[in-house]
Amino acid sequence: MSELKIFIGYDDREKTAYEVCKYSIEKHTKSNVKIIPLYHRELRRQGFFQRPWLTQGHDGNRMDLIDGKPFSTEFSHTRFLIPELTGFSGWALFMDCDMLVRCDIKDVFDLIDNKYAAMCVQHRMNVKSGLKMNGTPQQSYSRKNWSSFILFNCGHTSNAVLKKEIVNTATGGWLHGLSWLRDSEIGDLPKEYNWINGTSPGNIHPKVIHYSEGGPWEVDYQECAFADEWYRYFTALNDEDLPMPADSLKTINYGLLR
Repeated sequence: MSELKIFIGYDDREKTAYEVCKYSIEKHTKSNVKIIPLYHRELRRQGFFQRPWLTQGHDGNRMDLIDGKPFSTEFSHTRFLIPELTGFSGWALFMDCDMLVRCDIKDVFDLIDNKYAAMCVQHRMNVKSGLKMNGTPQQSYSRKNWSSFILFNCGHTSNAVLKKEIVNTATGGWLHGLSWLRDSEIGDLPKEYNWINGTSPGNIHPKVIHYSEGGPWEVDYQECAFADEWYRYFTALNDEDLPMPADSLKTINYGLLR
């Protein structure tokens, strides 16, 4: 595998989280990686994404008009476009932007097994009522958080259903529940690759930290688990004075990823 394709969800409200996540991958990974932000505005402009939604309240939370349910990020649905964006070929990793990578990301790709259509950490979650990041209501659905860090076998025949027409019209629960796949088609990644405070076992050493309920870049979560480590990456990123993605997002040609 000459180039590792990694898609990171991008939300205008979580620009800093995206940059720190990307930086943490680059600091630990020796292999050639292609990191692609999933930016819904450009995906819409280029004809890949048309799901209608409403923005509500001072927090900018959104209501999907396909299934009438709230969702928390601008990339909630766009991750399922990845097989089409890659031309239904090869493997690609998707990850939420509210993550911190502490390992060489090639270690994840080394776990690939071609018999599976997708591979992810198969969380067993008891969802509490209340709010998560940005004041979005917590929702319970099948296979919750499985799709937050997922390897797609883009050329697998079962993923051929994920054409943009389906991604734009299927319910969010059907998509996030990986409902087009049989259990036998979903491989299980080690739990340290999507560590969630309060959900993941306490006796593992996280390789990918997922600030699922809110991260240190948000006022209400500045003392969450592993906040100090996130701040160290944030400080290092600022010290290196690397360019931010605001302008480059408009130059992404998703049609050339195939």
